[in-house]
Amino acid sequence: MYKTVYLKKGKEESLGRFHPWIFSGAIHHIEGRPEEGDVVRVLSADGRFLAIGHVQIGSIAVRVLSFDDVVIDRNFWLQRLRAAYDVRNSIGVVNQPSNNTFRLVHGEGDGLPGLVVDVYDRTAVMQAHSVGMHVSRYELADALGEVLDGVVDNIYYKSETTLAYKASEDGGNGFLKGGLATASDIAVENGLRFHVDWLGGQKTGFFVDQRENRALLERYSYGRKVLNMFCYTGGFSFYAMRGGAELVHSVDSSSRAIDITRANVELNFPGDNRHEAFAEDAFKYLDRMGDQYDLIILDPPAFAKHKDALRNALMGYRKLNAKAFEKIRPGGILFTFSCSQVVTKDNFRTAVFTAAAMSGRRVRILHQLTQPADHPVSIYHPEGEYLKGLVLYVE
Repeated sequence: MYKTVYLKKGKEESLGRFHPWIFSGAIHHIEGRPEEGDVVRVLSADGRFLAIGHVQIGSIAVRVLSFDDVVIDRNFWLQRLRAAYDVRNSIGVVNQPSNNTFRLVHGEGDGLPGLVVDVYDRTAVMQAHSVGMHVSRYELADALGEVLDGVVDNIYYKSETTLAYKASEDGGNGFLKGGLATASDIAVENGLRFHVDWLGGQKTGFFVDQRENRALLERYSYGRKVLNMFCYTGGFSFYAMRGGAELVHSVDSSSRAIDITRANVELNFPGDNRHEAFAEDAFKYLDRMGDQYDLIILDPPAFAKHKDALRNALMGYRKLNAKAFEKIRPGGILFTFSCSQVVTKDNFRTAVFTAAAMSGRRVRILHQLTQPADHPVSIYHPEGEYLKGLVLYVE
């Protein structure tokens, strides 16, 4: 039924540890010439079954769906999606009056590598990061509709910018269930409302992974002058305002993001003049700003998408954090993040510590941050822990 991938002798070791990626260098040969995105069975050099998954072009040649010899059909998708929903239900992020926003599927963390599903009120936004999940999108949407029956009315597919390698495939953004007439773009997180730009925004339209870190920032905001750098659509900004910040400045290079930030602040704090937003390059803004801020958030986009960019990324983190250490007021608090999967916690810490040493300031670690529980990390796939953050007190 499925084409077959044979590994080189001795290359099955990582699969014995349930790691869900098979790299191209481990493959001896493939029988049957599968198309990219097809389901394939993976065998050892001596013919033992090892795994079943989606084949693709690139360094990660197979993303493992199961270590059991099963059929990948509608029942398989239903089982995995129900298991993901049960996890979210058990941690209390589903059907909460003050929070209708959560991640339902987090790729490898939910045994569905290459798939992300975020829920915003009555709309689920589905995103494929592999051709295999893209090819399966209609089956997935059908199963998702059953699992989320009564929870969502709309399923929007948004993968135009996330599919790699296969130029003949485009993401085909659009509704797979429901539509614009029934979909509200306003969601609620911890009692705060915000517009979700799933049509043209980054990722699925909002950064759900910072929910708990935004709530922490709220606790530190009272009476402070806050700079939210790389603000995107203003998540940290309106939490800071609810926390009683004296002023909040939001900065992003995207004028569209700044427009949505202003709309989000107005949605929660109409007519509040504590907030200003600027469409400007981050480094230019940091260069020209004074020392008025005593709470700074640095939440840049991924500086490194692959290992070849790691060195330049770490230089970028050092430069960015050094500028913040230089400008932040004494007694200030810095929230600083990396969302690059290839940047490890140690990499990021070293970059930030180097920046602190360059500044000559005394710095204390108050918190070490990561992604929330609805972005689970498979114990067999530590690469899934992509979000790293530090909260620092700067004397």
